[in-house]
Amino acid sequence: MKALVLHEINRISIDDIDIKEEMGPEDVKIAMKAVGICGSDIHYYKNGKIGGFVVKEPMILGHEASGTVIEAGANVKGLKPGDRVCMEPGIPDPGSRATMLGIYNLDPGVRFWATPPVHGCLRETVVHPAMFTFKLPDNLGFDEGALIEPMAIGLHACTKAGIKPGDTALVLGCGTIGLVTAICALSAGCSRVIITDIKAEKLELAKKYGIMTVHAESESVLETVKEVTDGWGVDVIFEATGNEKVIADIFTPLCPGGPVILIGMPVDPAPIDVVAAQIKEACIKPIFRYAHMYPRAVALAGSGKVDLKPLVTDRFSFSDSIKAFENAANPRPDMVKTVIEM
Repeated sequence: MKALVLHEINRISIDDIDIKEEMGPEDVKIAMKAVGICGSDIHYYKNGKIGGFVVKEPMILGHEASGTVIEAGANVKGLKPGDRVCMEPGIPDPGSRATMLGIYNLDPGVRFWATPPVHGCLRETVVHPAMFTFKLPDNLGFDEGALIEPMAIGLHACTKAGIKPGDTALVLGCGTIGLVTAICALSAGCSRVIITDIKAEKLELAKKYGIMTVHAESESVLETVKEVTDGWGVDVIFEATGNEKVIADIFTPLCPGGPVILIGMPVDPAPIDVVAAQIKEACIKPIFRYAHMYPRAVALAGSGKVDLKPLVTDRFSFSDSIKAFENAANPRPDMVKTVIEM
């Protein structure tokens, strides 16, 4: 089949490859319809690594996905050919200790699409476990189905934060992950959510969701937080930039005893100001992907309370995948999510 393959830093191509994927009785075969380009895809494309995840051999990119079931295994219930679906991209070892404890996203043996050395889903078809395949509501299109994956991250972050009705939150970074996290924080009960970025165009999109915005280069994040919270600080901070300089000063806007949720993944190790965390007894909570969030994300998006369509700012056909990655790697100021339509 044809697939988009990363060969080395800044070199991708659409290749004809032979992937051996056997259908088991609990699996479904899916024709791909939409794949979002994630920040991690761009990191691998431009840098060849994220932290300890290093691309050492050719790898198919893509993990934010939706498609149509074209074959179902003998034991599959609830899914049939023709169903429109989105797919949770990580497959853990069902017998691992992490899986048994319910934290399957932390299973060291998890096979996650487009995480070295596991191939991703930017190809014509995939075989995937039915238990990690979710039917899309009729009111969600394939592009929105691909966005369920980043939305699951936002929901996982908000769940880890333990948001209470009336809380105030600060989201650092107005990319796709920052935006969906801010949207999920409002849905979880936050009275006010502030989001920051250096791109005014992205902040304009955030305003349409009822999110307060701060242009980080021309406005003071700290002064805005003081004004909104009467000097107390926000109840929770979500870090969604992965920028080392942002992380270095992350505790200043936080209220005493509040949590900091680390979502963004720096390419290289980032500094943490331990003393700044100690004097507020900040609770530092890193998150890694998500667990048990796909059904919630599908339900929230399908409820009509959250409109994911505006987040897709760029669309390309699969035949233009190389151009799509070049475009996403050098984004316009207003660009949020690029989706490749199959």
